[in-house]
Amino acid sequence: MNTYQHPSQRPDTETVIAIGSFDGVHLGHQSLLNTLIAQAKMHQVPSVVFTFDPPTRVLIQGVDFLSTLPEKLKLLEQLGVDEVIAMPFTREFAGRPKEDFLKDLSILRPKTIVVGQDFGFGKGRAGGLPDLRTITSELIALPMLSLDSEPVKSTRIRGFLNQGQVEEAHQLLGREYEAIGVVVHGDKRGRLIGFPTANVAVPEGKLLPRGVYFVDFVVDGQTHHGIANVGKRPTVEGEDVRLEVHLLNFQGDLYGQEAMVKFKRFIRTEQKFDGLDALKGQLDRDRQLALSWIH
Repeated sequence: MNTYQHPSQRPDTETVIAIGSFDGVHLGHQSLLNTLIAQAKMHQVPSVVFTFDPPTRVLIQGVDFLSTLPEKLKLLEQLGVDEVIAMPFTREFAGRPKEDFLKDLSILRPKTIVVGQDFGFGKGRAGGLPDLRTITSELIALPMLSLDSEPVKSTRIRGFLNQGQVEEAHQLLGREYEAIGVVVHGDKRGRLIGFPTANVAVPEGKLLPRGVYFVDFVVDGQTHHGIANVGKRPTVEGEDVRLEVHLLNFQGDLYGQEAMVKFKRFIRTEQKFDGLDALKGQLDRDRQLALSWIH
């Protein structure tokens, strides 16, 4: 899958394009992208996703993102998208008039444009569906997908994750929520009480559900079960939020390796214990619960 930062960087061909932030690449996005890919195959031209880095709400509203750009690109490639234009999204870009955005899109010579019905663009979201129809012979505007009588959207997924409801988020994403990062050195306190952890450094701004979770830990093509703690480690007076994973039935050196953490089930909220012995007792109970879930 080829990736560009501006339409002018790709070969001069006709395309079918889908436009949006696609943060999380959830079931609603997937439905729209399946339409994109089907249209591109019908017209025998490349399928192109025109997206923004960071997602628009991350810049404008300051929310955390569900997908880093590498995570988003991986998901789009898995769906079968041919090309991605990841336009750097800045306040200057957000303030451009709609005509400038239409010029960018016109470079792609779109035979079909696929968007959500509520899509708007340009300064003050002045641009809309009628404007898009001026640069393409076919515009497909899809209604928002609903699940349990409510729309599937990134804001709803963020709400679930912020409440620790990872299984509910899973339903809207069509997969477990994931975080990718590099295993780095931590305080090494866990190994002192028999619970060594892999400290996974994720990019700043990535939404992490706070609390303790049963997870899958994928590294070097292998999947291991584990218990993740996301928080400040109040028992040891921690100050920064960390993602630390205790792997079940695994021993080895993981430092410097990229790992993916898949959040499967909520165990409990993070809490402060009266010393390391009390913490160890709770971790023993967490481990027994997690082991009971392994099939």
